[in-house]
Amino acid sequence: MKAITRLSAAFCIALAAPVYADGIVENVNGITLDKDGKVVRFSAALIDREGKVSQLLTSKEKAPKQLDFRHDGRGLTMLPGLIDAHGHVMGLGFAALTLDLSGTNSLEEAQAAIKAYAAKYPERRWIVGRGWNQEKWGLGRFPTSADLDAVVADRPIWLERVDGHAGWANSKAMEIAGVTGATKSPAGGRIEMAGAKPSGIFVDAASDLVAKHIPAPKPAERDLALAEAQKALLSVGVTSIADMGTTIEDWQSYRRAGDAGWLSIRIFGYAGGIDNMVAIAGPRPTPWLYDDKLRLGGVKLYLDGALGSRGAWLKKPYADAPGQTGLSFLASAEIRNLMVRASMDGFQTAVHAIGDAANADAIGAVEDLAETYAGDRRWRIEHVQIVDPADLPRLAKNGIIASMQPVHQTSDRLMAEARLGPERLAGAYAWNSILKAGGKLAFGSDTPVEAPNPFAGIAAAMTREDAQGQPFGGWIPAERVTREQALAGFTIGAAYAAFAEGKVGSLTPGHRADFILVDTDPLLASPAQIRAARVKETWLGGRPVYKQDDIAKTNTPNDATSR
Repeated sequence: MKAITRLSAAFCIALAAPVYADGIVENVNGITLDKDGKVVRFSAALIDREGKVSQLLTSKEKAPKQLDFRHDGRGLTMLPGLIDAHGHVMGLGFAALTLDLSGTNSLEEAQAAIKAYAAKYPERRWIVGRGWNQEKWGLGRFPTSADLDAVVADRPIWLERVDGHAGWANSKAMEIAGVTGATKSPAGGRIEMAGAKPSGIFVDAASDLVAKHIPAPKPAERDLALAEAQKALLSVGVTSIADMGTTIEDWQSYRRAGDAGWLSIRIFGYAGGIDNMVAIAGPRPTPWLYDDKLRLGGVKLYLDGALGSRGAWLKKPYADAPGQTGLSFLASAEIRNLMVRASMDGFQTAVHAIGDAANADAIGAVEDLAETYAGDRRWRIEHVQIVDPADLPRLAKNGIIASMQPVHQTSDRLMAEARLGPERLAGAYAWNSILKAGGKLAFGSDTPVEAPNPFAGIAAAMTREDAQGQPFGGWIPAERVTREQALAGFTIGAAYAAFAEGKVGSLTPGHRADFILVDTDPLLASPAQIRAARVKETWLGGRPVYKQDDIAKTNTPNDATSR
């Protein structure tokens, strides 16, 4: 932990920098979008004493002579700070501190990584991690407890699937949890069985049977995870993120960072369920805190699981599992009751829905509630991956925001084809159809399910091709969006989805001066060049918080001890 803390300290979350007043960032290829999504180009930006944009200048306009600072943009492209409309801040931070299997390409590689991790950290009571994906491994089945026992049998192991909707345990972990062949699957979850015994895989709500026995992180460890998450986000140009599933413990860490002066990203909190909503905010959404860096304004509700674990709730059975239609976490009356509970106190609702049955029910719930809870509610549905084409036009009703993750489409393409079959792919990751029907898009990454780099998301949204350019011409290419629409999803669209469009998302006079300097123009570069874009500087509120190749020490949380 000490080594990681030193690494965090070395990384440039430069909050010790002075607050600049009345300055200019000049010599830039400036790009922003106005409220209608139209491109505005400029060559310099004036920043006022409050850390807000005061004016954009073209090359023909002269800057004031009396300025407190002038910053040379070195001809780099200046973009608004990018916004991740759906991520998990603490999940990203803890992923950096625990076992990461996302880079493994086979079960054997995963086993080798687990064995090496166990040897490196003999003092850790539990081996905890995430990132495994049996589809990527080409395994043709879920892994089992026996696969883990073969490499580590004397310590409990708990590993979350890449999408967070399934967990993998060894026999020691199941023994500690008291899970046996007689244990029943809970509502909204499934214990995978191997004959009469649990196989070691726990889907969705069943995961808690094991996960609740893992020692809770200490506050110092949570603070260290937040520092790691900030480092990762700022280095790829993300200055704001909608934190989906904020817990009271997460919120306390964010508040500690804000109080101590090292909160360096903007977090739009969506509480993880009604209980956390009440514990964090009480009777109404919180105000904006720490110069608009933190707010709890919504609640995240779950309707179903994920495609990879066959937990997504479908209207018809899975093509590769004819007896299964996924998991409905909440009855129709229950999801409506929870949405009513949140809406009564003015909280925005964000409903996780991946399968077509879940999306139909979420849309129906909004339609049922919209007349009673009128006004600017900005109902959100998270992921919106599989939608019955007949239901797509309904998304535009009542201003439903489709909060989607372009990189999921490129990662999930082959798996989605297997799960659904080719005849049911219309309405899958249907970005362009949603826009054409009058719907609204907000783009994110779902980090740490996917890497938080928004440039990969921009490239995927405009091509529907992966990093290797496959499939050539794009998967269901009619659902591609334009470059401008892709950029909008990570800027003005994501800001609007969080009720933050008056503060961030666009370099407009009066908005916070959150921006990045990057070596690539996303409106002119090739998809490969966009994916390879490198952020040279990140600024938040008119202050530098990250600069590549110029590592600076700053305030960081105190050292944390290992558990």
